[in-house]
Amino acid sequence: TLEPGGQLELSGAPFRDVHATEREMREHLDELRDLSAPHDLAWFGLGFQPFARQADLPWVPKLRYGIMKNYLPTRGQRGRDMMRRTATVQANFDFESEQDAMRKLRVSLALSPLCSAMFANSPIMRGRPCAALSERARVWLDTDPDRAGLLPFAWHQDARLEDYVQWALDVPMFMVKRGSEALANTGQTFRAFMKDGFEGHRPTLTDWRSHLATLFPEARLKNTLEVRCVDSQPTELVCAVPALWKGILYDEAALNAAEALVEGLDHDAVQASREPLSREGLRGQIAGRPAQRM
Repeated sequence: TLEPGGQLELSGAPFRDVHATEREMREHLDELRDLSAPHDLAWFGLGFQPFARQADLPWVPKLRYGIMKNYLPTRGQRGRDMMRRTATVQANFDFESEQDAMRKLRVSLALSPLCSAMFANSPIMRGRPCAALSERARVWLDTDPDRAGLLPFAWHQDARLEDYVQWALDVPMFMVKRGSEALANTGQTFRAFMKDGFEGHRPTLTDWRSHLATLFPEARLKNTLEVRCVDSQPTELVCAVPALWKGILYDEAALNAAEALVEGLDHDAVQASREPLSREGLRGQIAGRPAQRM
């Protein structure tokens, strides 16, 4: 599929191991190469568009994009940059219980700035070096505080799936879609939509699922746990992202070690590290600790 500024996204199938994921990615890139070569097109695996200005980019004509491009600038200065000039590698993982889901969510959120620094590869904007090693990560710091970030409620040891649901209910919506029509609905939370409806429409389960897909924290819950914190990568490193996170989240010893690594770090400390790590990469610090030594 195409993202708002023409970024190309492969939504991969679920596989039992990362080797199958890697084969799927290479098959996708082979197909893409065959289609692109006759048109003299090249694709970059980068976190931020290195050359284009906003004015240089098209708007992909998808229903919700027209609503988002008007709404997000009211919530932050870089919402349109997020939409049209950033790209990422997202990795999705299973969980086996509520406790397991919340544990993996906590670890993913706590490690996300460090992981972002490890894979930082977007230091160029409009053809020149910029102030950050990951301009993509900087963009997310000024996009929409309602639906992005590190989810403070999830850091509590007794956090439950219900807490995630309660948070999601209070995030403003983008739209209500009925058939081929998208009704802009950015002034109402989903909780209010459930209570009052919108222009004669009542919420459905499809509306709820669509709403969950418009939430953009660094790690988010749907039917799977989706980790979303790194720059897009060149071919040889794309599958390193799911491989790393699988190693952390699916191995009990590794997950215990990850928890020990971030023990004592609270939401505010990790949140404060996001800007310096986006700027300095692994040369930055987390709560006074050098990221390279964590």
